[in-house]
Amino acid sequence: MRVTASPDAASKVQTSRVRLKRAYAEPQESDGVRVLVDRLWPRGLQKERAKVDIWLKDIAPSAELRRWFGHDPRRWEEFERRYREELRGNAELLNVLKVWRDLGVVTLLFAARDEDHNNAVVLKAVLENMGR
Repeated sequence: MRVTASPDAASKVQTSRVRLKRAYAEPQESDGVRVLVDRLWPRGLQKERAKVDIWLKDIAPSAELRRWFGHDPRRWEEFERRYREELRGNAELLNVLKVWRDLGVVTLLFAARDEDHNNAVVLKAVLENMGR
């Protein structure tokens, strides 16, 4: 199998300014600004160990949407649609994240075990599609 990539493909991968990480994972210097984007503090995680720079609980999905989703991958597409809709009403906090992204690396922290189906995944996609 042969793979061909554009000359700038590697730089695009390496310069992603928005990263995702479980809140329980070990903090690293390369995380940049560490932003917890869950409404609830991660169970059993000590604040000193988490090294969260900012907790933006108001950018998390509403309690109603979070309960409805229940981390059920079968509901992912509808969850994503509904959460994007909620985010449209939260432009102020999105702009704060955009400014931080433009200044350097931002790592969105989440507690969910499922690293592919959680609010941080949606939020990252939204931030990456916002212009500079």
